[in-house]
Amino acid sequence: MDETEFWELVDTAREDAGGDPEEQADLLVERLARLDPEAVLDFARHFESRYHRAYRWDLWGAAWVLLDGASDDAFDFFRCWLIGQGREVYEGALHDPDALAGLLDDFDEEIDGDGEELGYAADEAYEQLTGTVAPDLDLPAGPAEPEGTPVDFENDSLLAERYPRLWDRFRP
Repeated sequence: MDETEFWELVDTAREDAGGDPEEQADLLVERLARLDPEAVLDFARHFESRYHRAYRWDLWGAAWVLLDGASDDAFDFFRCWLIGQGREVYEGALHDPDALAGLLDDFDEEIDGDGEELGYAADEAYEQLTGTVAPDLDLPAGPAEPEGTPVDFENDSLLAERYPRLWDRFRP
């Protein structure tokens, strides 16, 4: 599976799920389970590399603004959700996290921002296909700390200054 096929699966599942991350994860499992096990592992490799690539302080700050706070786990789930938004939103957010204000049509704090189930889709599909747990992907470990300069999450004025478009759109 190449990068284009990866993003096509993500995008079509998101569109068919109407933006609901849990439904998107279920659709991904169904669609991945129609592929061969190696293609499912390729999908998992693509997902994991993008997940690690998004482990950045500036994205964590954007998640903090969007979610009105983001613990370690919440940021992990946010990165899965961000991948689930598709290539344009994902790459746009990596280029400029504040650009999420214009890249997201709607954002419902109750369902958006938490893509935990998306992170397990390939594992579930692999297990359905083979009856066994997916093997280790043999990818380099992700960074121990987020990339970039740490963000002071407790300083609203600095967050508003660093993420003006997100702040204006999503914070009262």
